[in-house]
Amino acid sequence: MFRALALSFGQLSDPVFLKVLAKSLGLTALIFVGLGLLLYFALAWLIGWAGWGDGGMFAAFGAILLTVLGGWLLFRAIAMAVIGLFTEEIVEAVEAKHYPDRHARAVRAGAGEQVRVALGSFGRAIGWNLVALPLYLLLFVTGIGTVIAVFAVNALLLARDLADLVAMRHVAEAERPAWLKRTRWRRLQLGGVSAGLFLLPVANLLAPILSAAMAAHMLHRGDRPHA
Repeated sequence: MFRALALSFGQLSDPVFLKVLAKSLGLTALIFVGLGLLLYFALAWLIGWAGWGDGGMFAAFGAILLTVLGGWLLFRAIAMAVIGLFTEEIVEAVEAKHYPDRHARAVRAGAGEQVRVALGSFGRAIGWNLVALPLYLLLFVTGIGTVIAVFAVNALLLARDLADLVAMRHVAEAERPAWLKRTRWRRLQLGGVSAGLFLLPVANLLAPILSAAMAAHMLHRGDRPHA
């Protein structure tokens, strides 16, 4: 576990990692800017429709507030969906440097499969966190309970999402259920560390890339997937 994390940190200066980091952060920022603009126009229209005057300032304030709140709630889901579009580059760089035998046998995932994996990750993150929302609210009065619940739910989700990033290069579709079962414990460790990174300021910006790299390390070092 810690070896995988150390190796992932050690490769952060890799040009491929830096390129993916710039692309993923840029696209994530654009998504949130777009969300903010949509919220602004929606609030401005709503204020005008209600007859409360121009309301431009209130719409701008509301859009900023909702975008910040949305960023806190949705960052993990959007960041992992975005990194899913570029994960091939990260996993390939890790394999080329540390696992050349696996790299030679890998089947490059097509753009369609990468989009499918990214959308699947986003859908599960939104869906299951909405299902768990009543629990989050119920535990809010405990002070720490909500944070623990958010961590647990997202650790489980990330355990599946991160495995998909490696599986789509090395495990045939029909063999994935058995492979996922075989690697359950290793995936849970991976999900827990990744969920922890997303909770830490600054580290959460690097969390998607580090998580993808750790997935390659942990699942290659602890299993023998085959295409």
